[in-house]
Amino acid sequence: MATIVSLSALHLHHPSKSSSFNTLHFPQNPHHIPNFPLYKTLKLNSLNSVSFALKESSDSPKFLDQDPQILLLQELADCFVLPADYFSQLPQDLRIDLNDAAFDLSNGPVKDECGDELGRTILNISRAWELADTSTSADLVSKLPLLVGSLSGNNKLALGKRLVSAGRRFQSMGQYGQGELQMIAKVMIKTGQLLSASPVSEAAKEPKQETRMFKFGELQVELTSKRAYIGAVIAFGFGILSWQVSQGIQSIPESSLQYANDNALLLAKSLRGALLVIFYTSTILSGFASIGLVLYGGQLKSEGK
Repeated sequence: MATIVSLSALHLHHPSKSSSFNTLHFPQNPHHIPNFPLYKTLKLNSLNSVSFALKESSDSPKFLDQDPQILLLQELADCFVLPADYFSQLPQDLRIDLNDAAFDLSNGPVKDECGDELGRTILNISRAWELADTSTSADLVSKLPLLVGSLSGNNKLALGKRLVSAGRRFQSMGQYGQGELQMIAKVMIKTGQLLSASPVSEAAKEPKQETRMFKFGELQVELTSKRAYIGAVIAFGFGILSWQVSQGIQSIPESSLQYANDNALLLAKSLRGALLVIFYTSTILSGFASIGLVLYGGQLKSEGK
């Protein structure tokens, strides 16, 4: 019986008697392994895992946002994440500096230089600073990284100059709180300098004709040579009219003035003299204005060539 069991054991472990067992545990030909279903499943899962990992890393924001300008703008947006009452709690002198920073950021034709959408955002940021609205300021600054990607080199240059100027205003505020203002100034100036180094198109390098504006209260009129000549004609006509009125008043002799008493006569003579002074002065000023506008129109015309 012992001999039979031993022979049975030898029969079970003999390689030639169990090909399937041999294939599982003692592979002699490695080319048979890829045909094995388990191996193919493991290999496919491994390739899918590597492909998914690569795709996930390429779609991550850190992979896409490698532009240093966008990264700095995002850092600047993080600097403006402050307590809701931070700006409103600033001392009076720092509030004045904050208003100056708002003015430097939005001064001039901001929409023409930075584009319509970015220009509106900059104007709203400056209003938030003037109103000491910390939350609105943070929300608006957080939009800058999304807008700067579509800007041209000229727009980036204009934005960079404004950020540098406003950043220096923050820098002049000195140390306050935990140094938040200085951190804003540092990142803002660094971001502005990087944006200012953006390539500029050849059209922007050419000197632009300066636009001159005449401002009187809410009225704003662009000064051109044509409008200067029209103003000269109007001033000349007004001068002639003033001269004729003054001559008409002077042609009335004082002896023809008759009133009930001496006080009324004295008042009439004084009024006549005052009117003569006013209209003669108006005639002289109109003449100077007409000559000056003609000369100014010629200057504007020569500059436009």
